[in-house]
Amino acid sequence: MNQKNFQRNIEDFVCEKCGQKNIGNGYTNHCSKCLYSKHVDVNPGDREADCGGLMIPKEVFQKNRESYIKHVCEKCSYIKNNKISKIDSFDEIVKISVAD
Repeated sequence: MNQKNFQRNIEDFVCEKCGQKNIGNGYTNHCSKCLYSKHVDVNPGDREADCGGLMIPKEVFQKNRESYIKHVCEKCSYIKNNKISKIDSFDEIVKISVAD
């Protein structure tokens, strides 16, 4: 499957996991409070995924001097890495970092 170009969508959303209201900036792809995401894209920003499952934050890692969260869909097991945002909960990032 060919990956299409990123499509920027500025969308606010309420997290289905914790209820936090998140203000979108066009790059927002997970909740800043609990770090959960939602499987809505086939290619970044296209909103074409049929799954709709919650994406569990499973791991924090570094790549090319950037910090990422590895998300795994609880419904279909799809894996997506997302950059950590400056507004993400530091406490939640630490919890994921030290989890088994």
